[in-house]
Amino acid sequence: MSAATPAEDIREEFIQFLAVEKGLAGNTLESYGRDLDKFFLFLRKEKLVWEAAREADLVRFIHHQSRAGLAPRSLARLISSLKAFFKFVILDGRLDRNPTLHLSSPKAWLMLPRFLSVEEVRKLLAQPDVSEVRGMRDRAMLEVMYAAGLRVSELVGLRIFDVHLKDGFVLCRGKGGKERIVPIGASAVEAVGRYLTEARPKPAAESEAIFLTRRGGPFTRQGFWKMLRGQARKAGLQAKVHPHVLRHSFATHLLEGGADLRSVQLMLGHSQITTTQIYTHVSRERLRRVYDKFHPRA
Repeated sequence: MSAATPAEDIREEFIQFLAVEKGLAGNTLESYGRDLDKFFLFLRKEKLVWEAAREADLVRFIHHQSRAGLAPRSLARLISSLKAFFKFVILDGRLDRNPTLHLSSPKAWLMLPRFLSVEEVRKLLAQPDVSEVRGMRDRAMLEVMYAAGLRVSELVGLRIFDVHLKDGFVLCRGKGGKERIVPIGASAVEAVGRYLTEARPKPAAESEAIFLTRRGGPFTRQGFWKMLRGQARKAGLQAKVHPHVLRHSFATHLLEGGADLRSVQLMLGHSQITTTQIYTHVSRERLRRVYDKFHPRA
């Protein structure tokens, strides 16, 4: 076993390993980094170093995060981060034992994703004022987000030559830089076409991004989040609407309409079909509510 390495140094080495060797996307790297920062802060408060952490210490840390209000899905990711970190330091010869070996993840699939009804989506998409330049852009972004089930980073990362209106599809780059082709419907095609011909400003510098701010710069994730919240308020939606809600709605509505799970997996860009299967739980929950409400012997 090598000499002790400061937490800050081993953190950077781990993140660099994930970026170079695993090819993980920037958002994923940030998530791993935040999880490790929480872990190292906990260890400092406990007057422990990461090399000496035992399984009992990790369990106390996870329980601490749970009591602090971390959701099951976030806890599952936190445990995944810890497992990946300790696997890395063992492979690198920094440790000869794995304290995460017997850690189990919370059953994150029990935390059903929030989604909008078809009618709520219609209300949301109808909010931007398409008689204005900004409204045409906002409508186009919302339409594409829902039509293709994109992550917000994928949406704002779309380049003008990634959108093929004539053939009705977009080419997007997902986690790890993986590309996928996703169809978009007539409403999204029309909204994007109008935005391109009537509202898209002249790009600042040589930006290839399709969705631009008024100054011609690429739209940001934060900017889309702010716009979405404002449109959701105007639509009178009670639920907290964030970008992933539209992605969840896309998947749920497809499955409820009869789409097969494998096709939805491909459109969402999930590497494992087990990730997509959460939406079958959503559909079953909805069927249960409908049955309980309308069946005379329920």
